[in-house]
Amino acid sequence: MPKHTLFVCKSCHRSSEELPENQPADGTILLDKLNTLCGGKLPSNELEIKPVECLWACSQGCVVSVSSQDKPTYLFVNLPPQESAIALLEFMQLYIKSRKGNVAWKQFPEILQSAIFAQIPPVEV
Repeated sequence: MPKHTLFVCKSCHRSSEELPENQPADGTILLDKLNTLCGGKLPSNELEIKPVECLWACSQGCVVSVSSQDKPTYLFVNLPPQESAIALLEFMQLYIKSRKGNVAWKQFPEILQSAIFAQIPPVEV
């Protein structure tokens, strides 16, 4: 079974203001929360949480992308870092269980319904 990847932008910040010194970016806060919660939620052989420096959606705040071979890629933006970690892991469970990776919008955890920015079709080989 191919691994499913949750890419988390470490440098994302939802506010247009500069980050105060010594304060982590929202993306880093979300990444830490996901890593803390993920241990018991999803098997590590099915999910990789991968930090990235930038997902090029800086004007969209805290950004993550969900991807897997032969499945669509999902892009979520403007995520509240503390509140969205559990919802992202719930979404990942649906995504992993779906043979083709299609998750109906109505099945998204509520906090992600307003955060979905794009569903990009898989590349057909």
